[in-house]
Amino acid sequence: MSEAFVHESSYVDDDVVIGEDTKVWHFCHIQRGARIGKKCSFGQNVNIGNNVHIGNGVRIQNNVSVYEGVEIEDNVFCGPSCVFTNVTTPRAHFPVHGVYAKTLIKEGASLGANCTVVCGHNVGRSALVAAGAVVTRDVPDYALMAGVPARRIGWVCECGKRLDDSLTCSCGRRYRQISDNELEQLK
Repeated sequence: MSEAFVHESSYVDDDVVIGEDTKVWHFCHIQRGARIGKKCSFGQNVNIGNNVHIGNGVRIQNNVSVYEGVEIEDNVFCGPSCVFTNVTTPRAHFPVHGVYAKTLIKEGASLGANCTVVCGHNVGRSALVAAGAVVTRDVPDYALMAGVPARRIGWVCECGKRLDDSLTCSCGRRYRQISDNELEQLK
């Protein structure tokens, strides 16, 4: 393992922890209290807000801001220009002063380019949110979400491939549907 790399054009505030082998590229800002895991990669112009926690192996592409109140678990992919919010009813004249709605992006999830995750909603383990989708409710594990607002249009394997009706992936993983909104991986 090697130390984290932070490009000289980026700013890292005090009281920030960045894990080994993490790469922070051009024009990024990592704000006070952020905790970032090992082997992450942040593309150009990424902003990590105060007190944000990011797991290991996370890939955040260009032009993404992860605001306070958002937590990202291990091995999550955030596509270019995906959007997070942290206030449900923002008003410039009535600031919330640190009271943010919580959002959790669970392990292995992928968020497509230009998608939006409205605060207060969680994205399930290994779920895949399509480019441009707008998440306005919780996303189940392994769900394939698309549209505005985002709706489940199918299921995806942990490896990312879309599952057919048999719920068996070409990679060998098998699943079973427990309810309309719940899928589990079989051992």
